[in-house]
Amino acid sequence: MGQSKAPAERNRWLQLAALCTVPLIMVLGNSMLIPVLPDMGRVMGLSKATTGLAVTAFSLSAGIAIAVAGFLADRYGRKLVVVPNLLIYGLGGIVSGLAGWWLGPRGFVLVMAGRVIQGIGAAGTAPVAMAFVGDLFRGGSRVTALGVFEASNGLGKVISPILGALIGQVFVWWAVFFAYAALAIPFAAAVWFLTREPGRQKAPPAREYFGQVLGIFRRKGVPLVACFWAGTVALFVLFGVLFFLSEHLETVHGIDGVPKGVRIMWPVLAMSATSFSAGLFLQRREALLKPAVVAGLILAIGGTALIAFVQADWAFYTGLVVAGIGTGLQLPGLNNLITSAARSEQRAMITSVYGAVRFIGVAFGPPLYGALMRRSEALPFWFSAGMLASSLAATVFLIRPDRLIEAEDQPEAAGPGPGRREEDGGRTGTAIPAWEPPANVPLGTRAPLH
Repeated sequence: MGQSKAPAERNRWLQLAALCTVPLIMVLGNSMLIPVLPDMGRVMGLSKATTGLAVTAFSLSAGIAIAVAGFLADRYGRKLVVVPNLLIYGLGGIVSGLAGWWLGPRGFVLVMAGRVIQGIGAAGTAPVAMAFVGDLFRGGSRVTALGVFEASNGLGKVISPILGALIGQVFVWWAVFFAYAALAIPFAAAVWFLTREPGRQKAPPAREYFGQVLGIFRRKGVPLVACFWAGTVALFVLFGVLFFLSEHLETVHGIDGVPKGVRIMWPVLAMSATSFSAGLFLQRREALLKPAVVAGLILAIGGTALIAFVQADWAFYTGLVVAGIGTGLQLPGLNNLITSAARSEQRAMITSVYGAVRFIGVAFGPPLYGALMRRSEALPFWFSAGMLASSLAATVFLIRPDRLIEAEDQPEAAGPGPGRREEDGGRTGTAIPAWEPPANVPLGTRAPLH
C-alpha cells in the first residue's frame, strides 16, 4: 500500500510543478511590462496615468471574461480551458509587439487591443489552475500546495522586473510582448502533457450551475467577500507600489534598466519566499490560517506607514520589504480558505471570481498611484496603509474559517464516521454519521466513494 501511494504522491507534485508555470507566466503579463512602461510612454508621448492603462487594459478585460472561464472549467474540465487560454495570451502579446514595432508612436490603440486579448486569455489561466490544485490536494497538503502555487506567482514577480528591464535594455520596449508568446507555448504543452484531472462531478447546465454558485454566496457570502477584499487589496497595493517604484527610480534617481529591475525585485522576492514558507508552516496548522492573514496585514500596514512617516532611503526599502513579507504571509491562508469554500463542481467559478477581483485590484493600482504621486510622494503610502487597515478590519470581524470550508475538506471529514458533516439542500448540517445504502443493494448501483 505504501509503495503504491508513493508514485501517486510524486505524480501529484509533478502536476503541481506544471500548474505552477501558469501563475508564473500570467503575472509576467503586468510585472514584466512595468519596467518598460516609462519607455513606452516616452516614445508614444503619453502621460503617466495613460501609460498605466497598459496594465489596466490587461487586468480589466481578464476580470470581465473570468466568469465565463470559470463556468467552462467546471463544466468541461480544467485543461480544456487553461491550455487554449495560454495560447490566446501569447497571441495577444504578438499583436501588441507588432503594433509597437511597426507603428511606433501611432500604435497605442493596437497595443491596447493586444493587451485586451492577453487579458481575455489570462482569465482562464491562473484562477482555473488554482481550482485544479484544489482538486488534486486536500487538507494540510492543499495549504502547502497553494503556498507553492502562490510562491510561483511571486517568483514571476521577482524575475519579471529584471527580465523586462533586460529585454528593454538589450532590445527595445516592445520586445517584451514577444516574450509572452515564447513562454506561453512550452508552458501550455507542460500543462497538457503532464497533468491529469482527478475524477470529479462536473457542473450541471448553466442555469442550475449559476443557481448553485449563488447558493454558495447566500450561505457564505460575508466571509467569502471579506476574503476577496483582502486578496484584492493586497494585489492592488502591491502593483500600485511597484508602479510608483518604477517611476520614482527612473524620474527622480535616474536609475533604469537592470539596476532598476533589481531594486523592484526585493519586495516581491520577500513576498514569494514568505508565501512558500507560510505554505509549509501552515500545512498541519490549519487553525492558524486566519491569524496568519491578520499578522500579514499588520506587517503590510507597518511597512507602508513607515515609508509614509520617515522620508529616508533606508525606511523606503525596509518598508517595501516588510510590506512584501506581510503580503506573502496573507496569501496562502486566503487562497486555501477560498479554494475550500466550494465543492469541485463549483470550485473554478469561486476561484475565478477571486481572480477577477484580484485582476481589478491590479488594473486600478498603477493609474491611481500615478495620480496620487503627482500630489506628494508620501500620499500613495498613506493611502496604502488605509486600504490595508480596511482589509484588516474585514478579516478580523468577518472572516470565519469554520463557515467557509466545505464539509469534504474539514479535517474531521477525512473519513466516514460520527465527526463527518454533510450538506443537505445547500445547508451545512450538524455532525451526523454519513449515510450508507443498505448492504444488500448491488455494488454497481452505489455511488463511488472519493
